[in-house]
Amino acid sequence: MRNLNDFIVFAHVVDHKGFAPAARALNVPKSTLSKRVAELEKTLGVRLINRTSRRFTVTEIGEDFYRHASAMLIEAEAAEAIVKGRLAEPSGTVRITASVPTAQMMLAGLLPPLAQAYPKMRVMLHATDRFVDVVQEGFDIAVRDHFAPLPDSGMVQRRVANDAILLVAAPAYLENRGHPREPSDLSRHDGLLASLTSEGWTMRNDAGVVVRVRPMPRFLADESSVLLEAAVSGLGITALPRKICRAAIEAGSLVRVLADWEAGSVTTTLLMPHRRGQLPSVRAVVDFIVTHLPGE
Repeated sequence: MRNLNDFIVFAHVVDHKGFAPAARALNVPKSTLSKRVAELEKTLGVRLINRTSRRFTVTEIGEDFYRHASAMLIEAEAAEAIVKGRLAEPSGTVRITASVPTAQMMLAGLLPPLAQAYPKMRVMLHATDRFVDVVQEGFDIAVRDHFAPLPDSGMVQRRVANDAILLVAAPAYLENRGHPREPSDLSRHDGLLASLTSEGWTMRNDAGVVVRVRPMPRFLADESSVLLEAAVSGLGITALPRKICRAAIEAGSLVRVLADWEAGSVTTTLLMPHRRGQLPSVRAVVDFIVTHLPGE
């Protein structure tokens, strides 16, 4: 009979990307984990992990086996959650990944109150602008801000907010260069753009009229907070999601340009692996974000 504990040991070793970090996380000797995985490989008759003194790689068949072993681990966590009453009081660790701007602008204000609301839950946020494989890297939730629909990834997608993109500029810039009265006026203004290849902005008003405009490229940056600071300094007009420029508008350091028009919208979507999305703690985090996230 197969030892199902070995399946779980293998999943933990892959999750932590090595025997040593897995041993520290589980508080068991590294030799014990190595022995259990070796026994599992012997039972299955295949090599799951290629390991040397310097490298740790999962074989192709090991990757396939991991997906099922990790699913079994998640189901075990769900079963334990029900037994321990987690449906009433969520607990355990919830791993979240998001881009750096999303973490700073949205999650920084949401996660501390979440942690206070669920004292038995541990929230782990990984902020990065690199591509993250949610399933392979063991995350429960990925928070994505996107302009176009996300591709079908096989994960649960829950759209939680839609934020308008506004044109903004510093009052001093507009006093010096004049206030645009209609979208075509933007061609004579300095634009703070997200990239050199940007074709400008697609503007839409409440009547559904759509126009394409391109200001004179004055400053280029692919990071929203940099564009925000450039606009506040008076360099020109930029397009930013409302949640990023709201505080500056309220403080008076930025004002809206062409207030009857918007330059598109950005959607916030939560991505979850199917089985992890069933865990009570993950559902509690999702519900909290949906309830407290500002946006249309």
